[in-house]
Amino acid sequence: MRIYFVGSHATGKTTLCRWVSRRYGLPMITEVARAVLAEMESSLDALRTDMDLVAEYQDRVFARQVAIERMQPSSFVSDRAFDNLAYAAEHTTVVAELMGDQRFRDYMKWVADGTVFFLRPHPVLLKEDGVRAGVSWESVLRIDGMIKLLLEMHKVAYLPIESVSMQERVRAVEFTLARSGVQPVARPREEPTSTGPYETLRASLAGPVPTPASGVTVTGGAGTIARRVG
Repeated sequence: MRIYFVGSHATGKTTLCRWVSRRYGLPMITEVARAVLAEMESSLDALRTDMDLVAEYQDRVFARQVAIERMQPSSFVSDRAFDNLAYAAEHTTVVAELMGDQRFRDYMKWVADGTVFFLRPHPVLLKEDGVRAGVSWESVLRIDGMIKLLLEMHKVAYLPIESVSMQERVRAVEFTLARSGVQPVARPREEPTSTGPYETLRASLAGPVPTPASGVTVTGGAGTIARRVG
C-alpha cells in the first residue's frame, strides 16, 4: 500500500499526511525540497534568478523523491509525488526533458499503482511556506491545474478532496482506505514515523537507522541514491 497526497501548496497535504501516518501506523515520506535546497547551499532568491540552477534543483528534487520511495521496504504515506514537476513547468525551461526521461514514465506507473488523494486549493489555506516560489493565488491555481493535467494524461486514478473541512477530509480518506482493506492501528503513534530526507542524510553519516514502523533498517547516502536512480 502506497498512499500519496498530491496537489499545490496551500492545500493541507502535510497535515493530512501526518494524520494518516499516525492513524494507520505508516512511515511518512516528508518533503525533500528543503533538504535539496540546503545541500545545494542555495536560496530561493538564487533559484528565481538562475535558470540553470533552478533546473538542476527540480531534477534533484524529483530524483530524491523517487529514490527515497524505492528505499522503503513496504507500505508508506507520502506528502507528495511528482508535484515538483508542476513547479518545473512553472519556473524552468527543461520540463520536456524531465518528463521525457524514462525515470518519469516508470515513476508515473509506480504512482498509478498506489492510492492517490488529490487535494484542491482554497484561498483560506494560502500562506508563505519559505520554500515554494510564488505564493499568489494565481500561482497556486496554475500548479493545481498542471498536477491535474499530469494525473489525467498518465491515467492515474485519484480521489479529489475539495472540502476544506478536516473532518470531511478525514472521512473521505478513512472510507477509501477501509475499502482497500487498510485498518487503523490499535494505538496511533503520537508522532508520525518519518523517513524523510533528513533521516536519510543522518543514515549516511551515522550508519544504519532502524525504521520504527517496520523494524527494518534504512541506509543510503547521496552515492546510494545516485546509483539507485541512475
